[in-house]
Amino acid sequence: MSELVPQARVIALLVSSNNPLAAAPANSARMQEAARAREMQLHIVKASSEGEIDAAFATLVELHAGALVVNTDLLFFGRREQLCALAACHSFPAICYRREFVDAGGLLSCGPSLATAYRQAGIYAGKILGGARPSDLPVIHPTKFELVINSKTAKTLGLAVPPTLLATADEVIE
Repeated sequence: MSELVPQARVIALLVSSNNPLAAAPANSARMQEAARAREMQLHIVKASSEGEIDAAFATLVELHAGALVVNTDLLFFGRREQLCALAACHSFPAICYRREFVDAGGLLSCGPSLATAYRQAGIYAGKILGGARPSDLPVIHPTKFELVINSKTAKTLGLAVPPTLLATADEVIE
C-alpha cells in the first residue's frame, strides 16, 4: 500500500465483526504497529452485513481515508463486487487478499496461492487414502503467495504503479 499510494496517511482496515480472529486485539495491534512504522494512521472499520459494508464506506469518507485494506472474510469475498464498486465510486485504492477482488475491479491482491493449496490438499488426501494417519501429517503453511495488480483500476485512480512492483507481480490485469 505504501508503494502504491505513498501520499496516503490514513488507511482503513475493513474487518468483519462476525470474525473473532480478524477483529482480535492482537491482530489489530500488529496492524497498528505496521502503520505507525510507516507514519500512517490505521482505522479499523467493522462490517458484518451488506448494509454495514455501505455504512463502512460512509465512515471511510468521514475519516478521509486514502486507501482501504479488506481483511480475509467470507462475507467480503461474497460481496466483492459491492466492495469494489463502492471503492471505485469513492476513489479508494482497495487491497484485498484474493485475486477475485482484482478481477472484480479491486486494485491489488496479495495472498496465498489457492492452486498451490489445492495441490497440497490433494497430496494429503492421497497420503490418507494410502493409509497415513491424518494426525501424523504435519501442518503446512502457505509457501507461495501471489501478487495481482489491476493496472486499469490504477489508471482510473490516477496511480502510477512503480516498475519494481510490476516486476514482482505474478499477474497484471490490463
